[in-house]
Amino acid sequence: MSWVLIALLGVPLAGAAVLLAPSRTDAVARGRLLRVHGLAVSGVTFALSVVLAAGFDYGDAARVQFSTDLAWIPGLDLRFHLGLDGISLPLVVLTTLLTFLCFVYLCWGSADGPGQLLRPKAGGNRPRALVFTLLILEVGMIGTFLALDLLLFFVFFEVVLIPMYFVIAIWGGRARRAAAIKFILYTLLGSAVLLLGLLLIWAQTGTLDMVALARAQGAGMSRSVQIIAFIAVGIGFAVKTPMWPLHTWLPDAHTEAPTVGSVLLAGVLLKMGTYGFARIAIPVLPDGAAAAAPWLGAFAVIGIIYGSLACLAQRDLKRMIAYSSVGHMGFVLLGFATLTPVGFNAALFGNIAHGLITALLFFIAGAIKERHGTSVMPALGGGMLSRLPHLGSLLTFACIASLGLPGLAGFWGEMLALLGAFEPAAGLSRPLYLTFMVIGGLGTVLTAAYFLLMLSRVTHGRGIKTIHAPVLAAVGGGTDPSRVAMGAGNARMRDVTSYELAAWVPLVGLILLFGLWPKALLLLTDPVVHTLLGAP
Repeated sequence: MSWVLIALLGVPLAGAAVLLAPSRTDAVARGRLLRVHGLAVSGVTFALSVVLAAGFDYGDAARVQFSTDLAWIPGLDLRFHLGLDGISLPLVVLTTLLTFLCFVYLCWGSADGPGQLLRPKAGGNRPRALVFTLLILEVGMIGTFLALDLLLFFVFFEVVLIPMYFVIAIWGGRARRAAAIKFILYTLLGSAVLLLGLLLIWAQTGTLDMVALARAQGAGMSRSVQIIAFIAVGIGFAVKTPMWPLHTWLPDAHTEAPTVGSVLLAGVLLKMGTYGFARIAIPVLPDGAAAAAPWLGAFAVIGIIYGSLACLAQRDLKRMIAYSSVGHMGFVLLGFATLTPVGFNAALFGNIAHGLITALLFFIAGAIKERHGTSVMPALGGGMLSRLPHLGSLLTFACIASLGLPGLAGFWGEMLALLGAFEPAAGLSRPLYLTFMVIGGLGTVLTAAYFLLMLSRVTHGRGIKTIHAPVLAAVGGGTDPSRVAMGAGNARMRDVTSYELAAWVPLVGLILLFGLWPKALLLLTDPVVHTLLGAP
């Protein structure tokens, strides 16, 4: 039994449990303790994931390491089976890193600074509940990437839904309740179909061991059963990814979620769906995957074009970034649809790259909204590079990384996905996949178009200095709800703060690292990909 994996789940769970005990300290001391508690628990969890990465045998990345296999429900032969390999390790580290950076963003710096949901607020903003919810969310996210039993995977897969619902519904924007309900309905309905597919696999094979099922390559299941099971689990994973046309919950959830909610939703929760395709749907149901691959590729490229066109029509910065995720995850799904090692590696690389880049984009979008009181692009006034040069520069960097500039992490996932479509697996129509490749290539052009258009509106041009009611209230400038022009004597908005840099610089560094040295990730994923696909 590996104590590290147990500790990786146990530390945030214990940290959340401690918060259930009543506190007798005053409000100021309680707020200080909450900050220290959140940073410490998430920091220790991140440190444990670094220990895993340091002790991982990179020469045998396809082997399940740090395995823990205990009896869970003996009567049903259900086991508490955990482990990780070259696919799950990067996702576990990404999850713990982003959670820790979210707590850095929330807890470090002055209590009344931008983004500080833990700051004192009239009527209270339930900071204790927020820390508790984020820690429970972290348990579910980590468990999803560690679980090697199908039903245990499903339990962790579902654990994340309730905390994220409350993050949106309690700490979100004006339309938070509707967005949270839409999120929970879509994901629960997708999960119901996913459970049926998992139970069908169990009924046909008699085992829930994901390692054994992947090794069997569909043995014990007829082609028709595999197709039915793949459709069922595929729908469940497609909702979480999200794949067009099951994506409509995503823009509302992102727009209304607080900054940390958007970061974890885009950076980790979307990856749970694509991880399901990589870990379960394709290796366990190879015949079903081969039959459904052309449809998966078609939905993927439709999502790429649809997401890009939707971005061109958006006026809200957060909503535009949300729609961009539909397009970027389309490239991930296109990589899976090729059923080739190149495409599979592209999907896994794109997963991590999207998690880093989009998390940075939502951090920055949240900071912009906190300062201006809005994320509507025409209302921001333009000229951010002259008014807030550091914030404008970071936004520019994140955008060019997301549009796939060579040398940054976003490039490799998209390029390799198109390369995989150029030469799909045997049995798949090459002319069809060449069409997918051309459409996907057009999507990359549209991606550049909407990001450059947004930058021209927000960061360039002559700045019209405006300030909104929330900012006015913070600086003592009045409570007039209308937008008021800032004169030369008015207080200036702060540029990037020290704790914002502390939360964002690690993401910038990793985007550069994986962009300049993609081998760092591909060496991890490639051996596992060949094993899962049964490729030489």
